[in-house]
Amino acid sequence: MEQLSNLRVRRGTAKLEALASKRILVMDGAMGTMIQAERLQDEDFRGSQFATHECNLLGNNDLLNLTRPDVIRSIHDASLVAGADILKANTFNSNTISQADYGLDEYAQVIG
Repeated sequence: MEQLSNLRVRRGTAKLEALASKRILVMDGAMGTMIQAERLQDEDFRGSQFATHECNLLGNNDLLNLTRPDVIRSIHDASLVAGADILKANTFNSNTISQADYGLDEYAQVIG
């Protein structure tokens, strides 16, 4: 399994390098702005997984990877339609320090 994964990484890297040798590559951006444009509510961030969590989760954008993956997918799809070649993961705050603000530090690895 690990060999297959390494092979995919090498092939992907080779494809990116070949493309980059021909033109400038475009990376997606403004994930936070795109999420804000969705006008999500605290319930969206909670999903069923964190419905009874004691802290306000509004603004924990990385949590949407678990609770509203459809929103993240839609944003990535829009970036591709706009011409992005490279998509970044929605993991800017997927670390224990940032997630501690929401009482979710133990979930940092799962979120990211």
